[in-house]
Amino acid sequence: MLPVKGEGGEKQKQRLQPIPERNGRSLFLKKHKGGKEEMFISNKNYLWKLLIATMLVLSIVLSACSPTSELETVDETVEVEATTEVSVDPTACNLEAPESPSTINTIAWAGLVTHFYADEFAKCEDVENLEVNSQILDFVSVTEQVRLALSGGGESPYQIVHASNTELVEWGSAGWLLPLNDLIDKYGEEYDLDDHSPKAWEGATIDGQVYGIPFMSNTLHLYYRSDLFEKYDLEPPTTYDEVIAACEVLKDEPSITLPFTMQVHAGWAWEFRFFSFLRSYGGDYLNDDNTPAFNGPEGVTAATQIKEVIDACMGPEGLTYSIEDSANGLATGTLAFIHTWGSQSTIFDDPETSDVVGLVESAPAAAPNPGGLLGGSAWHDYWTIPVTSEVDPDLVFRVIMEATDRQSQEEGAEIQSMTRLSVPQGVPNAAAANETIANGVGIYDPNPAVALAQSALWNWLPFIGTGEMTPQEALDAAAEEYITEATAQGFLP
Repeated sequence: MLPVKGEGGEKQKQRLQPIPERNGRSLFLKKHKGGKEEMFISNKNYLWKLLIATMLVLSIVLSACSPTSELETVDETVEVEATTEVSVDPTACNLEAPESPSTINTIAWAGLVTHFYADEFAKCEDVENLEVNSQILDFVSVTEQVRLALSGGGESPYQIVHASNTELVEWGSAGWLLPLNDLIDKYGEEYDLDDHSPKAWEGATIDGQVYGIPFMSNTLHLYYRSDLFEKYDLEPPTTYDEVIAACEVLKDEPSITLPFTMQVHAGWAWEFRFFSFLRSYGGDYLNDDNTPAFNGPEGVTAATQIKEVIDACMGPEGLTYSIEDSANGLATGTLAFIHTWGSQSTIFDDPETSDVVGLVESAPAAAPNPGGLLGGSAWHDYWTIPVTSEVDPDLVFRVIMEATDRQSQEEGAEIQSMTRLSVPQGVPNAAAANETIANGVGIYDPNPAVALAQSALWNWLPFIGTGEMTPQEALDAAAEEYITEATAQGFLP
């Protein structure tokens, strides 16, 4: 029992007399002066029990709200995804470095656009463990070297090879090129490969297998000096009869050497012209059974008309004009108009290469057959991978992807029509090229026997231009050569 506060506390304590305990509590009788008595209950046991009960309740409450007194150590690994902003240069070659040093060699024929892509490929040299070398030669040298390198079946010295529709069909059908379907499926979404023109993919496909990545579209159409056409009140020709008529008017213009050129300086160039003229007249190279059709009436008409254009507009001197010669002749003012590749368009407005800046206009290809197809093809060029290349094809494919992505084609569109539909075409001849592709003679049939017909025509068509053979004689000779080779290779019985 606690002492009672007040004066004389000790004496006060002595006056308390215990009474037997009741119900666990003690009763005390307190006597005051004057004889007055007061009974009260001692809280000694009660208070302690109450205190203990209170502490138990508090401990239960606190245990529910607070950690236990015994701390547990929990080992737990938490993965936290870190977000890091990485600045990517869209103009760079954004590839991971290969694990081991790798060298990629490319080969292409000369042109403004192939020099542009050589620079795009060179950007991948900034990638560690990767070296990229580009070789650019004339068309004939490239095709000869590629055939020599791939036909033997040994390791290819080239990992990326330039091919147009014709070469792709020939080399793909021969088994020299790697089918790219799996790689296209793997990287198609990342590089938006559906953005390329369906026509471009069509030209790269043989029996469902895709053998090339398109990087430019091309065709042959007209370029003309607007000042001379205005001077003589001429309109851009829409047929080759009109081409010949314009040449008759322009041939006496003192400022020019020749009124017109189209390239027939080599057998392959002759064959390009002949294909366009033949298709315009409704003919083709082969029948359904692979027998030759090019020496029929349509072929004779086409070859005869080409000879008429040569005689009226070009003469013996014009037979020697290459693609570059024709473009340079128009740019320097010595030619009035030309039929050539759309890829030459930018040199005419470049003060460093042209004396007639602002005076050269473009027009769709003229139709050899009035009312027929325009005399220009739907040409596409591709990057291909030889099947015998020993460099990882996944790496080679991604180098091509980096060089032909949207960013690259947007830059390239300033010098050549590109194959991505989303890329604005910045070249001045875009309208003329697009109309020619849409309404022209299209592409060669994807039949490997066509390559044999082409080779035969290369060998014999030039004799028409020189007058050494008539159109019928030259075409029959080409047909005989084709039959011999096609039979030997199993295309004919």
